[in-house]
Amino acid sequence: MPKQTVTDTRARSGLNRRAFLKTSALIAASGIDLLGRPLVGWTSTALHGLSVFGSLKYAPDFAHFDYINPTAPKGGRFAFTAPSWAFNQNPQTFNTLNGFVLKGDAPPRIELLFDTLMVRAYDEPDAVYCHLARSVSLSPDGNRLTFTLRQDARFHDGAPVTPQDIVFSYNILKKDGHPLMKTALGQMDRAELDGGKVALVFSGKQSRQALLDAASSIPIFAQAHYADKAFDKSTLTPPIGSGAYRIGKMNAGSFIEYHRDPDYWGAHLPTAIGHGNFDTIRLLFSRERTALFEAFKKGDLNFYEEFSSKSWATQYAFPALEDGRAFKLEVPDGRPSGAQGWFFNLRRAKFADPRTREAIALAFDFEWSNKNLFFDLYQRTQSFFERTNMKASGAATGKVLALLEPYRDQLDPVVFDAPYSPPVSNGSGKDRKLLGRANKLLTEAGWKRSDKGWVDDKGEVLDIELLSNSPAFERVVSPWANNLALLGIPLNFRLVDPSQFQSRLDNFDFDMTSRRYALSSNLTPTSRSIWGSEAADTPGSYNLAGVKHPVLDAMLDAGLAAKTRDDMEAAGQAIDRIWRAGHYWVPNWNKPVHTLGVWKGFGWPTSGKLHDFIPESWWWTDD
Repeated sequence: MPKQTVTDTRARSGLNRRAFLKTSALIAASGIDLLGRPLVGWTSTALHGLSVFGSLKYAPDFAHFDYINPTAPKGGRFAFTAPSWAFNQNPQTFNTLNGFVLKGDAPPRIELLFDTLMVRAYDEPDAVYCHLARSVSLSPDGNRLTFTLRQDARFHDGAPVTPQDIVFSYNILKKDGHPLMKTALGQMDRAELDGGKVALVFSGKQSRQALLDAASSIPIFAQAHYADKAFDKSTLTPPIGSGAYRIGKMNAGSFIEYHRDPDYWGAHLPTAIGHGNFDTIRLLFSRERTALFEAFKKGDLNFYEEFSSKSWATQYAFPALEDGRAFKLEVPDGRPSGAQGWFFNLRRAKFADPRTREAIALAFDFEWSNKNLFFDLYQRTQSFFERTNMKASGAATGKVLALLEPYRDQLDPVVFDAPYSPPVSNGSGKDRKLLGRANKLLTEAGWKRSDKGWVDDKGEVLDIELLSNSPAFERVVSPWANNLALLGIPLNFRLVDPSQFQSRLDNFDFDMTSRRYALSSNLTPTSRSIWGSEAADTPGSYNLAGVKHPVLDAMLDAGLAAKTRDDMEAAGQAIDRIWRAGHYWVPNWNKPVHTLGVWKGFGWPTSGKLHDFIPESWWWTDD
């Protein structure tokens, strides 16, 4: 059966880092245009939604989000292996159901069990709407969000969701939650009761994004469940949530099922209609992608996002696909491309000099790899901000220059020029010009050739261990390793089991490692976990490279304090320039589509450009 192409994308409703955002009232509802106004002086009117950079699309009485099918049937099974995850979640195994702390390996989509005070609208770049909360208000000084809860909200055991549960959830996550949760709540001083309401009290240093991050990304727990349990421990005891799904069948490390709650209290809410359609969402776990693909071919998985270009080009010829029971599907990806690459660990002295890092990166011949390994499916990644307005280009001018100019003496002059992009090779696989350039850079960085290879002035050898949890990367790394060997740099591809891999990442125990970050169109508080100096010393943070750069910190401050999207994007472009000039990674590749293997029977909505992708909210039609 020929592959099918869908021209629109689907929204994602998981715990990927979200765009978090400035508060504003709907113009039609308030009669006041708050676009671009500062937080100070705002009224405390009860609102149904919040936005960072502009008015809200949906009125207080909206029936459902436009991008979903409000009459989607309930039933069927969605069986897949997770293409994305967050916090301590692990797509290859799991040994705990506590998905919001650092310890253990949790299954992806554990967030399906939990409601949040507000939820994101994916056809707006920066808007969230009340869910568990019936309304929200902001204090005139901008430092206090107050929520009125829905009285009919219930946990899975039938107990009401109370203000005490909300306060407990926020305060325990700020104290004992995963480091990324702590980052999201970094400027929240406390959650507290306010009569029958809940108030989140902030420090006064928070950004607009921080307010909405806190309002819409924090899962709500049943306080009574933890009366005799430590919150920060690994456990396979199912937690009690109030979301649309409960824990069903499971075998730790092998599979888990989330079963739709037919009595879900919030099914009637406009923020929930058209979501949570499958009776069963089943995830399979395996270290071997080959085993998972075989499961898809047999129908044990009925949805499979393909990340191997070789497989996409050569392996989709099996009985179910040939007779039409399954098909290939390409869904354009309207999100930022995500940032995938091999990250240097600057905590290792051998990677301290950017010329060393640049030399190592020059040995990777993307053009040869794309032709010979990737079937020309990919395009080279140049920036963390591909397919967003935060990707920098040309010389620094205007607002970007104004942000950077006060720090000129702390920056490499190239930051102000056209941003660095990986050079295009001649495609031979051994571009002598680029390897010669790499050799020169190593010499300039102070390395000397010896019978042991390149050594520094202390006699330490320049070698690399590339940490991975996927054997699929070995065929991609091997040509790069061969070029590094020509330079005299040995690279060892180190494959470890999923739990060890996550532990070593959490504790920054690697020379280099591969990672992909799914980003939003906005800078958010979690951006500090990628580029912030404090995150470099925080176990479990996303700052794998260990970058500590005061100007990056200053640009993060500027971006998160931005009052307009233009100002935020200028700060993002400044961050992009500094990152690219520092050669902190070897950027990989990206593609503008999701390549999917799908079994017949799914239905999905079509819409305009959306800001995320979540096929878990498709539906089953039995057609």
